[in-house]
Amino acid sequence: MTNGIVARTSSPVLIGRTAELAALVSAALRPPAVLVLEGEAGVGKTRLTGELLARPELARARVLAGCCQPLREPFPYGVVVEALRDAGKYLPSASRLSPLAGVLGRYLPELASRLPPAPAPLGDRRAEAHRFFRAVRELLDLLGPLVLVIEDLHWADDGSRRLLRFLMSDLPPGTVLLVSYRPEDAPGGIPLGRAHRPAPGSSTTRVRLDPLDPDGVRRLAGALLGEPGVSAAFAARLHERTAGIPFVVEETLHALRNPAGAVHADGAAARRLLDTAEVPALLREATVERLATLPLAARRITEAAAVLAEPAPAELLTTVAGLGAARGRHALVSALERAVLVEGPECRYGFRHELAQQAAYGTIPGPHRQELHRRVVRALAGRLPAPLVRLAEHSRKAGSTADALRYGEAAADRAIDVGDPATAIALVRALLAAPDLDPSDVDRLAAKLASVANNGVSQAEVVATLEGLLTGDRLSGRLAAEIRLSLGLLLIRQAGGLEAARAEIEVALAGLGHRPDLAGRGMAVLAQPWIGATPLRAHLPWLDRVDELIATAADARLRLTLMANNIPSRLHTGDPRAWAALDGAPAVAGTAEEQRQLARLYCNAADAGAWTGHHRRARGLLERGTQLAADSGTPYVVSTARTTGVHIDWLSGAWAGLDERALALLAEYRDLLPVTSELSLVLGLLATARGAWDRAAACFAATGVDRPENAFTPVVVAAHGGIAGMLLAQDAVDAAASEAGRGLELLRTKGVWAWAGDLVPAAAEAFCRTGRAGEARELLTELERETSDLDAPMAAAVLAEGRGIVAAHDGEVADAVKFFDEARDRYERLPAPYPSALAAERRARCRLDHGEGEAAAEFSDLADVFAALGATRDAARCRHTFRSTGATAPSRRGRRGYGDELSPRERDVARLLTDGHTNREIAEVLFLSRRTVEQHVANVLRKLKVRSRGELRTG
Repeated sequence: MTNGIVARTSSPVLIGRTAELAALVSAALRPPAVLVLEGEAGVGKTRLTGELLARPELARARVLAGCCQPLREPFPYGVVVEALRDAGKYLPSASRLSPLAGVLGRYLPELASRLPPAPAPLGDRRAEAHRFFRAVRELLDLLGPLVLVIEDLHWADDGSRRLLRFLMSDLPPGTVLLVSYRPEDAPGGIPLGRAHRPAPGSSTTRVRLDPLDPDGVRRLAGALLGEPGVSAAFAARLHERTAGIPFVVEETLHALRNPAGAVHADGAAARRLLDTAEVPALLREATVERLATLPLAARRITEAAAVLAEPAPAELLTTVAGLGAARGRHALVSALERAVLVEGPECRYGFRHELAQQAAYGTIPGPHRQELHRRVVRALAGRLPAPLVRLAEHSRKAGSTADALRYGEAAADRAIDVGDPATAIALVRALLAAPDLDPSDVDRLAAKLASVANNGVSQAEVVATLEGLLTGDRLSGRLAAEIRLSLGLLLIRQAGGLEAARAEIEVALAGLGHRPDLAGRGMAVLAQPWIGATPLRAHLPWLDRVDELIATAADARLRLTLMANNIPSRLHTGDPRAWAALDGAPAVAGTAEEQRQLARLYCNAADAGAWTGHHRRARGLLERGTQLAADSGTPYVVSTARTTGVHIDWLSGAWAGLDERALALLAEYRDLLPVTSELSLVLGLLATARGAWDRAAACFAATGVDRPENAFTPVVVAAHGGIAGMLLAQDAVDAAASEAGRGLELLRTKGVWAWAGDLVPAAAEAFCRTGRAGEARELLTELERETSDLDAPMAAAVLAEGRGIVAAHDGEVADAVKFFDEARDRYERLPAPYPSALAAERRARCRLDHGEGEAAAEFSDLADVFAALGATRDAARCRHTFRSTGATAPSRRGRRGYGDELSPRERDVARLLTDGHTNREIAEVLFLSRRTVEQHVANVLRKLKVRSRGELRTG
């Protein structure tokens, strides 16, 4: 209850209170017992009490409950009497109460007909009270086993406190007394008015409820909204806003317009959504009511704290409030005693959470609020180093436009210098939002925003700002083309923005005659072959023009900028001259901006190497580029580099924890298309290797496979190959051939055959299995023709594997074995252990299918190779093949027992259970019998100490 507002959470499950509930249950099962539940308003005391009373262990206990109110008509022993009014439903018809109980009739007329006659008055108030107390104890004893609940004890009248102290000193044997209170509102911090000591033979259990931590907030938000995928970023910001108080969390979620959609937001989006949400009405009313109880000076201190909007030392609060030192100190103590303000670390004082601060801020009249902001500016202006961000914000709210611009731009420049583009972007966007800026200021700030945005990862807000500037009349004509180019560069990073990006850049080029450096950047983007479905022949003229600019550029920064785009573009196409061009790049950078471009060059080249088969060199380039990017403050390059690292780990077989890392990056960079599409591809390929078909399909769909014109082409080509492979594993051969055909159509349209690696083996197998071996042969002939002059090791490896697939289909065992051996050798040199193991399996299966029984032994070893990688489905398939031949594996003496740990097979089953697979589906994926799967499922549930597979999925 918050000043008369019941603070209950509607979460379907209790979050973060397991230990506290267990302590209460344990104590309640050993009456007589006193349970003291302590916690601030809205922390969940009432909910926890309800959970306790609902426990089956207390089913026999009768429950009487009363709740104290902040304002009520004076009535002696009010809350206890309120609780006892329902006692009649538990009293036997023939009551065994002594004559003493007759005194209860005066207070409980509802029970009068079942009570003895009232005894004669004693004429002494203290003696009358003692007789009433004894009568209440007798009634409780008769009603046992009983749980008596008294909520919000901090608002209890003195008579109720005395009565409760009397009962606690000698509780009836079958009674549990539970009291809850807020320490901040209890008189002197002691809810009973004086200390309570447990009586002999009874116990007192104190449970303090603290706010939830960020993970608890995440789980509570998920439970309230029925959304299990609440992002860590959203939960962290929600925790900051609400201090983890469940009631405030719930009210905040109710205040959001689309909470179910918002919970998946990344850091920047989560902050924007939550910071713009209105203060919940109930919380606002409660704050206003609490502020109204403060003396005038304390109210002024809280207004100063609300305007400062962050914990501040007493001296600053006093100065802003306009109070003298002594009066300010007394006012602060008063605000703390009433729990309007709280003390934080290092003797700083502020509100319990941001929403309370905002509610208090909203109560300050406009003119007074502006004056308080002016006082803050005066108080902070002389500090060194100057708190520029705070000075800019307070100047803006004080109505001082010139000061806001001066401090804000200085703060943005400082953020740029220290490599914090996100802060710089937010500051400049806020400055541009001012409607009365001079045109020269608009131009300067717009150019600064466009420049810094290219290094940041917060893109959607910047795109909106730039689009607004371009559609209005605030920009000068010469600057409009520059801003349009920046807009195009940012749109490339957004889902659905590739076509629009090319259009914006092409329009911008026409107006960049005065800026050949920027025109070169635009051309370099139009030259990038991995963007959309534009054919390579349309990119080549741009590639050549940019190469000419690189050769003639005198500016080292411009030259590196263009190289960072063009050299990786040529590497992607398999141009054999590109690696030499990369070797000719400067080894070190002369300036911070040159270092950023050198980082881009190395990271982009690493990405190209991953796609074309230069895996070892790609990893080395990535390590150099990532370090340069981190040192020079280039978070966007860091984001793409981390994604390339995930891709290289997939290719090189470093799968341990790979899906967890990919999912974490996906949550962190949810709005960046180059990042999310590639991560989704890796997650889909991992899921396919483990037989998690539904998850794989969802991940492949997120790569942009259905909209190649607005996607990254190598990712989409690989996704078509992944989908075709997944369908082949499920024997859906016609669908697999159709999917491979769509991928080949895009590959042929684009014309970059260096990207054929993930598609060709699946296409060749699908065509052979659907009676279209001729198409498979034509594909391999085409691949050889298109890649013979390219530096594309992966394409050469899949060409050998494809030839092996066709030879095996034709029954040419010797040729098939030769081609598969060649493919394995090429894969190992990349290295690419997973396709190498697949080629080895094809080789062994070809030999086994044509009567070479000794090949059976190879499947046992291959199962171990796949299992070591984490390819659950492939390992199971090889074990099944090995068993089906009748071969037996050699005994492994000393094989370990797993005890309460999951065995490798049980881990496979647990993973599939978590994905929601049925026993039948698990049996199909792992090539096991239904009975064996049932045994594994039972072992998994037992070892993980869960009662059902549903509990396993939500755990």
